[in-house]
Amino acid sequence: MEIFVSNIPFSANPEDIRELFEPYGNVGRVNLITDRETGRPRGFGFVEMPNNSEAQAAISALQNAKIQGRQLTINEARPREPRPPRRD
Repeated sequence: MEIFVSNIPFSANPEDIRELFEPYGNVGRVNLITDRETGRPRGFGFVEMPNNSEAQAAISALQNAKIQGRQLTINEARPREPRPPRRD
């Protein structure tokens, strides 16, 4: 299951987020999103957990958890909606 995590502190790194989720089960991948142009963190990312029951336990337990003073919002990720074609 892919989990959407928002309101991540800009100073957090993938290992910080992995450590937050690991007590609830196996964490496959952590992907923190950065700005394409500046490379700076955008404050959200995705955590992949292969076991759905472990992922649900993490979502329930970590909803509104604080990391580095910021309260996280955690939900099951929704599929990305198609974007309209770009006009150049």
